[in-house]
Amino acid sequence: MGRSSTTFSGRWRSGKTTVLRVPQTLASRVLEYARALDGEASLAKDPEAVYRTAANVQLDQPINVAAVPHRSPFRYPGGKTWLVPYIRSWLNTLHPRPQLLIEPFAGGGIVGLTAGIERLADHVILVEKDIDVAAVWKVIFSGQAEWLAQTIENFSLTKTNVLATLSRTPKNPRERAFATILRNRVQRGGIMAAGAGLVKNGENGRGLASRWYPQTLAERIRTIASMREHFSFIEGDGIQAIQSYARERGAAFFVDPPYTVAARRLYSHWQIDQRGLFNLLKRVDGNVLLTYDSTVEISDLANEFGFETQAVAMKNTHHAKMTELLVGKDLTWLHHAQSSSLSLAQTAQATLEFPL
Repeated sequence: MGRSSTTFSGRWRSGKTTVLRVPQTLASRVLEYARALDGEASLAKDPEAVYRTAANVQLDQPINVAAVPHRSPFRYPGGKTWLVPYIRSWLNTLHPRPQLLIEPFAGGGIVGLTAGIERLADHVILVEKDIDVAAVWKVIFSGQAEWLAQTIENFSLTKTNVLATLSRTPKNPRERAFATILRNRVQRGGIMAAGAGLVKNGENGRGLASRWYPQTLAERIRTIASMREHFSFIEGDGIQAIQSYARERGAAFFVDPPYTVAARRLYSHWQIDQRGLFNLLKRVDGNVLLTYDSTVEISDLANEFGFETQAVAMKNTHHAKMTELLVGKDLTWLHHAQSSSLSLAQTAQATLEFPL
């Protein structure tokens, strides 16, 4: 196996490269193994650097969400942590920087939180209709975050205490907020809709404690609260919020509505007029980015109202590879990000020589 030295340090994440001659029948397996090793090395050095922007991802490969900052206290079904690199690229290409980022179906709020904490927009407005989820955001942004953080840290997680807490009728927003975080963390998949059961075995046999990280949750809540001047929260209907800011030219809308397939099972408020939503967003003055499950219905609506679409890979709660759609009036920023950097697979192939 012949070898010679060459330098492509800017293309590989782990440093200089060596050209190897390998049989063609083994080439794809060698490349796959090399990509995995290179990604692991980069992740160990700087977890966020791997997926900093959309230029660092391959659209057909799911993002490892462990390499993306987790800012939300929620473990939310359909959460968008994997979308963070795309959001950075999208908002960074808007000039001037958006005065407002509006997330009308906030849920766990990861996009809005990322934009606010990383100063990708001047101000972020989160909107949520669900009374329980809304209670969490109201408490955090109204000066009561420290109470919530301390309550989480001091809670003794036993099945008896969990059942007692979840069976009580909350007396005030603070109690509702804590019960919501607890339910979100101890019910299967983070599902809070009626009928969801408690975690049984969980990860590594840890049962109810599998997703209960009190110090981590408290730290996230305190971080959000420390920047609360950059956020506003509205408890209400997302469609009405979009209508209220439709004429704001300095606004950007990130819209992650209840999905057409799984929404009934996952959410309390899942019914939405999808056609009406597309019609409304087509007419707003600001920039728009939507995420949807990849269905014929959504693709047809996007085409009908003149939106562009791009399929991207992600993994669901059960780590199964799936495809979602990014939908926008203009996805030039995404195509530019993809073309501005050689993919790791292309780079690897460029540094390997194969016998004829």
